[in-house]
Amino acid sequence: MDNLYPLLMTPLFDPRPWGTHDLSPIYSKKFNEKIGESWLTGDNCMVQNGPLAGRSLSDLASEYGRELVGEAASDEFRFPLLAKFLFPHEKLSVQVHPDDDDARAIGQPWGKTECWYVAHAEPGAELALGLQAGITRAEFRQSIEEDRAEELLNWIKVKPGDMIYVAGGTVHTLGPGSIIVETQQQSDTTFRLYDYGRPRELHLKDGLRVIKEKVMSGKVKPQPFRKFGENGNMLRSLVASRYFVVEHFDLNAPHEFATDRKANSSVQILVAIEGTALLEGPGAASVSFSKGDAVVVPASNQGFIVHPERSVQFLKSYVPSGPVPEPETISD
Repeated sequence: MDNLYPLLMTPLFDPRPWGTHDLSPIYSKKFNEKIGESWLTGDNCMVQNGPLAGRSLSDLASEYGRELVGEAASDEFRFPLLAKFLFPHEKLSVQVHPDDDDARAIGQPWGKTECWYVAHAEPGAELALGLQAGITRAEFRQSIEEDRAEELLNWIKVKPGDMIYVAGGTVHTLGPGSIIVETQQQSDTTFRLYDYGRPRELHLKDGLRVIKEKVMSGKVKPQPFRKFGENGNMLRSLVASRYFVVEHFDLNAPHEFATDRKANSSVQILVAIEGTALLEGPGAASVSFSKGDAVVVPASNQGFIVHPERSVQFLKSYVPSGPVPEPETISD
């Protein structure tokens, strides 16, 4: 069995009717079909560097178990987090994901709680998170039948740097004009509630059943950047929940990251949002990653060093090792 090492992932571009042919400024490549999402750590995403090149994350999780995913992951043989970019050029369908309890009730291992980091946003870009205060399921269902569901949603404007927490059971959608980095439980269970007349299937029975009237979803209270180390590098916390922690790093000088190999270790995911860097880790050649790339650092690795090429910004996500309260959100 080959030793694990930092894995550079190959983006998996997913066509969606609300997507776009032009994914700049994240990717320079143009597409012949509308691309809505770039999956970075999905089960079917492939490694592109080293002896494990061409292997999928699901395959590696099945083979390596805790060596890859860490002890903090709920399933020993399933990669715990899905990271991806979203490129909404039109409104997404209005949808809802089940929480853990509702997902298990229909035979799924867990639900889908997620978070959205706003990497880019045009003026006036907005998203919808939850129903307006006082709206009941019956009223919302009627609005779907009357083709006016979006009128009952809670729309909020977003700007670059915002972090949005979307708990399972929250009705939500994205409007056009932003680029989102999504980090979520490794699940694609989605119930489509309303789709602006597009000829796609709706899932009203299951979707209306899993809507929660009270959730902790919202814009996460922003934290300031703070210096760490001795070289002027910057870090800020974006969100922490029971399912994931996401941090934003801005490096102008090399930094060594320790990997916790104790009982509660976790795999780490680095998603570059600006610049280029070289990641030096054990067991393999150094790997270069740039804006739009993701590197998966296995839990068994003892540490790694990121060497920025002038500067680099990336999001680092992992599964927390113990109980974490729901994030503090603000009205906006």
